[in-house]
Amino acid sequence: MNKLMHVYSFVLAGLLSGLLFTSYVKPEKGGASGTGEDKETKIPQAIHAVPIREKYSFGGENVPIQNFDVRERLDRELLVNTYWHSNSILCIKAAQRYFPVIEEVLAKYRIPDDFKYIPVIETSLRNETSPAGAKGIWQFMKSVAESYDLEVNEEVDERYHFEKATEAACRHILRYKQRFGSWTLAAAAYNAGEGNLAKELGRQGERSYYDLNINDESSRYIFRLLAMKDIMEHPDDYGFFIQPEEKYSRNNTKKIEVKTAVPNLGDWARENGTTYRMLKLMNPWLRTSSLTNKLKKTYYIEVPK
Repeated sequence: MNKLMHVYSFVLAGLLSGLLFTSYVKPEKGGASGTGEDKETKIPQAIHAVPIREKYSFGGENVPIQNFDVRERLDRELLVNTYWHSNSILCIKAAQRYFPVIEEVLAKYRIPDDFKYIPVIETSLRNETSPAGAKGIWQFMKSVAESYDLEVNEEVDERYHFEKATEAACRHILRYKQRFGSWTLAAAAYNAGEGNLAKELGRQGERSYYDLNINDESSRYIFRLLAMKDIMEHPDDYGFFIQPEEKYSRNNTKKIEVKTAVPNLGDWARENGTTYRMLKLMNPWLRTSSLTNKLKKTYYIEVPK
């Protein structure tokens, strides 16, 4: 009797499983069944268009959002960055580490706070190298970096020095503001280049960035800034819920003065209570495993406290 009940239970379970499976599977449209039914999808996501606000500004300068072209260009960048989830989340996390320093330097030079989003869209707040050779979080070419007193050679590249590069970037931005007269055009020049922007403004007889017909990258640049500004200022509105403890904190470090050569940075790191990797993470401007310091300059190397 028990054996018969086991067989009965097994058969009944099989029938129920088959019915359950067929209830969730529908034939593709135009498939072998010939019924023409649409395939049922069960992708667990909800994708929506991004609402456009009635007012935007950059550097205190209003964006003509009522212009359909301006509105659609901004819509593109809001959509791209809203649904580029991983990059936007990482930028929101990294901002807690880098923004306080950037904000302080911007305030020192009386530059609008909105310019802190330049390294967000340039490098996602990372030390990167562009195909053209621009380096660091602020993406300086070698000649421009040297014009702002940043040291660039095989051993030391201060384009990767966060504080010094931020100071140089502010001086660079002020130069553009003085030439072009608006913060929006100063930011556009940071991407397009001073000469290229001046040429297009003159050729087209325009004074507004939003009316310029320029290359695709420069045409998107201000809108990328506006998009990341809005997303990072209002992350909840875009579905990004990052807890304070999930954001990256500023490293607790101390600076050690170095005036002589350092034959081996690995040995130096261990002598100062850290590792070679940690030394490189905190001082990416040190590009090799030694520091000859032929000119007997004074450097300040960060190590964990």
